[in-house]
Amino acid sequence: MFKKCIKFVKGYWIYTVLCPLFIILDVAIDVELLDITGGLVDVLYQMGESGDMSGVKSMLIKMMLYTLTTLAIGVAANICATKASVGFSTNARKAIFCHVQDFSFENINKFSSTSLITRVTRDINSIQTVFQALMISFIKGPIMVVIALVKALELCKGTNMYMVFVYSVPALVAVLVVLAVIAVPLFKKLMEKTDRFNSVVRQNSNGIRVVKNFVREDYEREKFNTANDDILKWNLKSQNMLLFLTPAIMIIMYACMGFALWSGSMSIIDNFYNPIDNFALTPGKLTTLVGCIMSVLTSLMSVLMIFVSIIAAKASLTRVKEVLMDVPAVRDDEADETLTVEDGSIEFKNVSFRYSQKALKPILENVSLKINSGETIGVIGGTGAGKSTLVQLISRLYDAESGEVCVGGHNIKNYTMFNLREAVSMVLQQNILFSGTIRENIRWGKNDATDEEVINACKMAQADGFINEFNDGYETVLGAGGVNVSGGQKQRLCIARALIKKPKILILDDSTSAVDTETEAKIRQALKSDELKQATKIIIAQRITSVMDADRIVIVENGRINAVGTHEELLENNEIYKEIYQSQQEGVLA
Repeated sequence: MFKKCIKFVKGYWIYTVLCPLFIILDVAIDVELLDITGGLVDVLYQMGESGDMSGVKSMLIKMMLYTLTTLAIGVAANICATKASVGFSTNARKAIFCHVQDFSFENINKFSSTSLITRVTRDINSIQTVFQALMISFIKGPIMVVIALVKALELCKGTNMYMVFVYSVPALVAVLVVLAVIAVPLFKKLMEKTDRFNSVVRQNSNGIRVVKNFVREDYEREKFNTANDDILKWNLKSQNMLLFLTPAIMIIMYACMGFALWSGSMSIIDNFYNPIDNFALTPGKLTTLVGCIMSVLTSLMSVLMIFVSIIAAKASLTRVKEVLMDVPAVRDDEADETLTVEDGSIEFKNVSFRYSQKALKPILENVSLKINSGETIGVIGGTGAGKSTLVQLISRLYDAESGEVCVGGHNIKNYTMFNLREAVSMVLQQNILFSGTIRENIRWGKNDATDEEVINACKMAQADGFINEFNDGYETVLGAGGVNVSGGQKQRLCIARALIKKPKILILDDSTSAVDTETEAKIRQALKSDELKQATKIIIAQRITSVMDADRIVIVENGRINAVGTHEELLENNEIYKEIYQSQQEGVLA
């Protein structure tokens, strides 16, 4: 994971390298300023009544120059840290998004869409904040601790002031250990509750029409309040821990300062009345020593606060790591990049599949089926029979657990996913449209499609009529998910998007369920046109009228192929088909 994180700095290495250099220079000047301050105090102490201010003026000018220099260096370091951290988060978000694009449906099922959004936004922002802090405080802190500690111990010679470090450093380390033990579970739980909260909000936003239709506003409010209260509860727990942390560190720091001032002052006073040979501590050096102690403890506190941020971000880092380390279940390991789909023939050879290894029963079991290129195949069966799963294996949205799926005479694993999916157009049960114009949505099927091709595809899908009724026609802007068109219109637009691709295999998964029978008949007639004559067409439907004209009809029952035949053959020989047909006919007559 560390190697992956380092890669996220790509393109921003210059800022990542310059920042520590500026900080080292800044620390050196800060320590020098402590020396100058102590020297100034000694000059003023020794000046007495002479009133000679020349030495004081030169030291003040020197202090001003050093202060302005360290200010400029500090600004430069912060600019570099900001650019490096923002670049880091940009690359990290890009890496996650691109990695998710390679996921199969199996991988996507592991993470909810809400969780993925949270990981790309809040979790990455949390890591970015820590990265920026690491660039500055975590580099400056340890360097300042070492340099200031060495100088402070040198000034402590002949006194017992070194005891301030004997007690303070272990105390601060103890605070850190306690913090680490308590904080990690808290922040992890907080992230889980945030995921839950985001999921509630997203589901409500997507399903607001259903909520209102079933008058479930009160139920949704209660669900929201529960999720919101959970975030409040765990936020308060984590913040309360931090509230105790800062006072604990400040108490340790000011206790050390008090001890240093008291001990140093007493040593100077004792030496004034009882001079000791080679006594090195002066008021100015005490000032420098107190400054060094202050720098050591402040830097330690800064490092501790960074540890707090790291602990808080650890949960975020783990969640980002889960996505980046999740290997796509469907890969091109066995693919031949030169192999392309020559025809639309399909063959299932003893195919079995289950969504999870923990599942007691497979969704598909020992399925064998051969489909000739150019055939129109109807697929019917009960809910959960495995119809959609069967066709999703064709374009490798999932990989079969066992057996073999062949397209164009080759195992689908021998094709790159790009070459395979370029030959397959599929209209899923859930019709998804994207923000943009109707023309842009149709061109998802073929990016370089001409206006004529767009219109022709829409005519075949029986969508041209209602599109022209809009004021802006094909330039009509669709809302996210196509919220400003009806269910039937959305289905026809999705069919047009699939048809414009002119695929070798066309799969319609219950894609005319919201369309009236007359329009559906026109769509079926369009599928018989010369443009699609060579394409293999698989139509999954609930209505027998949707598939009765197919070359063959496949009945799927409990994950197995129950029967294959024409409408007439199945009506005569298959009890399941006969029962479905009669029940639907009775419904029509009624």
